[in-house]
Amino acid sequence: MATTYDFPSDLLAGQEELHQVRAELSALLKRLPWSVEPLDGFSDVGGWRKVERPASPGWTPDEQAEVEKLRQREHELAVFVSGHRFWTEVAATERVEGRMRLKHAHETPPADGKEDECG
Repeated sequence: MATTYDFPSDLLAGQEELHQVRAELSALLKRLPWSVEPLDGFSDVGGWRKVERPASPGWTPDEQAEVEKLRQREHELAVFVSGHRFWTEVAATERVEGRMRLKHAHETPPADGKEDECG
């Protein structure tokens, strides 16, 4: 049977915010042009796979600032979650499993009550 963890509320909140910040950063990066700086488009059909990019207008200063803000917050949260005092109470051999459980703690458990053994 898998170990259950009584995660502190601040650790759960930090992990949930980390998920949100990463999702927001990912969505923002998908919307932005492929290059931070303005660059001409290119096409390389001679390699092992075809690579094409349209011209990039680059990112605006506001877009660059938003990406930097989200990356900084992501880093702060990752340090908070991974360095939380809770992990000192978990046996070293169980920390990886505990961390995986924390990453999925926000998910609703299956309706049949069975827990996913994959973590």
